[in-house]
Amino acid sequence: MTEFVMPEGMAEPADLRPAPSGERRRPVWVVPDEVPAVVPRSARYTEARWVAKYRWASLASDLGAGAIGASLALVARFGAQINLGYVVLGALLPIAWLACVALQRGYEARYFGTGPEEFRSIIRAAVALTALVAITSYATKSEVARGFVVLAVPMTCVAAMFGRWVLHRQISWRRVAGRCMRRVLVVGRNEQVTTLRRHLEERPTDGYVVVAGCLPRGDALEEAGLEQLGRAEMDILAAVDQYDVEVVAVAADPELAGHSLRKLSWALEQRGVELIVSPGIVEVAGPRISIRPVAGLSLLHLERPSVSGGPHLMKSIFDRVVGCLLLFAVAPILLVTAVLVKFTSRGPVLFKQTRVGRGGEQFQMLKFRTMVADAEARKAELHALSDGNGVLFKIRDDPRVTKVGRYLRRFSIDELPQLVNVLRGDMSLVGPRPPLPAEVAQYQIDDARRMLVKPGLTGLWQVSGRSDLTWEESMRLDLRYADNWSIALDLLILWKTARAVLGSDGAY
Repeated sequence: MTEFVMPEGMAEPADLRPAPSGERRRPVWVVPDEVPAVVPRSARYTEARWVAKYRWASLASDLGAGAIGASLALVARFGAQINLGYVVLGALLPIAWLACVALQRGYEARYFGTGPEEFRSIIRAAVALTALVAITSYATKSEVARGFVVLAVPMTCVAAMFGRWVLHRQISWRRVAGRCMRRVLVVGRNEQVTTLRRHLEERPTDGYVVVAGCLPRGDALEEAGLEQLGRAEMDILAAVDQYDVEVVAVAADPELAGHSLRKLSWALEQRGVELIVSPGIVEVAGPRISIRPVAGLSLLHLERPSVSGGPHLMKSIFDRVVGCLLLFAVAPILLVTAVLVKFTSRGPVLFKQTRVGRGGEQFQMLKFRTMVADAEARKAELHALSDGNGVLFKIRDDPRVTKVGRYLRRFSIDELPQLVNVLRGDMSLVGPRPPLPAEVAQYQIDDARRMLVKPGLTGLWQVSGRSDLTWEESMRLDLRYADNWSIALDLLILWKTARAVLGSDGAY
């Protein structure tokens, strides 16, 4: 990080000596070393270009989705005998679809490339379009074939989501290459600014790149060795103009709140710059956060994690139904694997191990045996060779693994018998990694929260690195899931699991 050089005509920043009592110091603008001190003032023009292209591509994609949905529904419902009224209805459907997506904020620039928000707008638009057709049909007393509506809206929704997925993938590739990024000025205190910058830039596909930071002079920035004190709104606005940023991100800071933050938002609005505020809350998912007006204030409410009741009953039913279907689907694989394990090495087909489940209850977890029969007895002599994360014992090229076992582990086939644990109710399809009693004995007080939910056949740990994760990373992912789980999150993890298993990253 380097100290920002004040542009000509602006007051130089005060020196680093402590300010006299009551006197305010200007901040030092801290700029990442890889960003030039003087940048071309074309950033907003560049952003406007890719935003316009993305918006037009989204409109074309949604219009095409509406046309595809209407055409397929007409052909499937009426075949070659389509009357003129339904032809007109089919022609109006794409236009109505665009209007519904627009009303659900599907074309707002702040949602472009975000993924979940775009998909949610498409789903809400499908619900709105269905309601619109139903209300219009009732109000005009016109008979609209249910088969046409039932086919047209879902197919339009699926086609639109596929189109947005393609656009999302394309912009993600561009952002990984450093294009289509939003330039960000981070404002706040040292630790909060450093944390916020790290979170904004750890996933380039989100589209944020921090080009400057505005810190109080009283905070020492370790990367630059600076000490600052005080901050003024005019300094932030000058930095916005100098670095041509599109977003100002304010970290949690009591000095920049209330009326000061309101005035800053007004000034940024005049410049066409977006303002985002980080409340300093980490590892809390969006569904648990809501903003409610109370006594003229916008208060941020955090809902308690769902640990019992209806949601868990739904999760249990979902696990057993889907688990039963999966067990029947993979039955041939289970049979072939059992024969291979039995006739290629001595020992039992299944390996049973004591694990700790929800609420600290122990159960016998099932796996196909992938090691020699005396693997546990040889564990002590191999402990020094562990490639695990400090707590778990893992060896990348474990000599105890059989030839068949290596393939079973690579594609996670050895874990398929855990579907029986799912049907028994010991495990869930998605959840934290099932821990050993020895691991639980090393838990801190906060770590025990991961046992609020059942351990899972797969989870965030499975799609985020598996055995390559450190102990702290694995625990952080488990706690994040325990605090924020939902059926929608489970479905997303199940979808990502297939890709992680086929890629076999972190499996050994």
